This record gives sequence, structure tokens and C-alpha cells, in this order.
Amino acid sequence: MVVGTRISRDQAAFRRGHRTGNRLLSGFVAALFGRAITDVLSGYRVLSNRFVKSYPALSGDFGIETELTVHALDLGLPIGEVETPYYPRSRNSVSKLHTWRDGLSILWTILRLYKSERPLAFFAMIAALFAATAIVLAIPIFATYLRAGTVPRLPTAVLATGLTVLASISLACGLVLGTVTRGRREMKMLAYLRQEPPSEK
Repeated sequence: MVVGTRISRDQAAFRRGHRTGNRLLSGFVAALFGRAITDVLSGYRVLSNRFVKSYPALSGDFGIETELTVHALDLGLPIGEVETPYYPRSRNSVSKLHTWRDGLSILWTILRLYKSERPLAFFAMIAALFAATAIVLAIPIFATYLRAGTVPRLPTAVLATGLTVLASISLACGLVLGTVTRGRREMKMLAYLRQEPPSEK
């Protein structure tokens, strides 16, 4: 995949907040998936036949660019970036992009893709949150029990136990979905390798 990184010397080429939002979302993708491209929201893309045959298009609207990027990062496919001049819109054209609504939609797409492509890490974080909360609630209960031999706050003890169970279930879900995701990733890679590589001529 080759991505046209939009380069503009004119501040009017990007609407207010779009340049900053693009940098933040690109950095978020890099933090979650280990690597990102400079302009993750660029629609200027050149895709090989191998890439297209292995890519299950699921997103719509402005999430498609993020999904293309995550697909390439997840399979470790080669990504190239080419600087592309970007100019302001003509006065008669209107952008279909809504800054906050579409920005939040893209952020949700990134989180959804992280859950589907990195389920073990995603559910492990949830399990850690549940477990940490359970430990914080349980420490005073254990201290009171060791000192007085009683459990005065039974509802809190039940809550801590329930959170521990939820942490175990979350971790188990992550392990199962991680195995499923590995199988899906292998199928996509086989679909990619089944196609002839681009000719060097």
C-alpha cells in the first residue's frame, strides 16, 4: 500500500482542528498497533491486487482509511508514503467531513479495530481494571478479618468477589478471541500470498 501524505504550505487547506486531529489519531494508531503512517486519514491510496484480495472491507464513511491502515499493520504488509501537495478547496465546494462527529466516529473505529485485532491485550486491560478495583476493595476487608476475625462489610466483599470473577471471565474471553483472531489473520495472509506479486517491469 502506498499512501499519499498530504503536504500543504497553506493553512487554509485543512479546516480548523483537522491537522491537529489527524496527528492525534495517527499517534493513537501508532500507540495501539506499534506503528503508524504520517497521515492515517489520507484518502490518497494505491493498493496492490494482493492487498485488495486479502482486505475484507467492513467500514464505511471516513473509517475506511483507518481500516486500510490497520489491515496493513496487522499483517505486516509493506507500506510506502509519498508526499503529495494538498491545496485549499475551491469556494464552490463543500466538505462532507464534520469535525467532531466524524472525528469521534474514527476514534470509535480505531478502538473497535483494536478490540477485534488485539483482543487479548484489550480484554487483559479490562481484566486488570477489574482485578485492581477488587484488590483495593478487598484489602481493608482482609485487614479487618485478620485483626478482628469478622467480615463487617459483607456487600463490599461480595462486590470484590464479583469483580474478581469478571476479571477472570474477561481474561478468558481475551484468550479465546486471541486464538480466533490468529486464525483470521492467517486466512487473510494466505489470501494475500495466493495472489501474484506485482511485476517489477
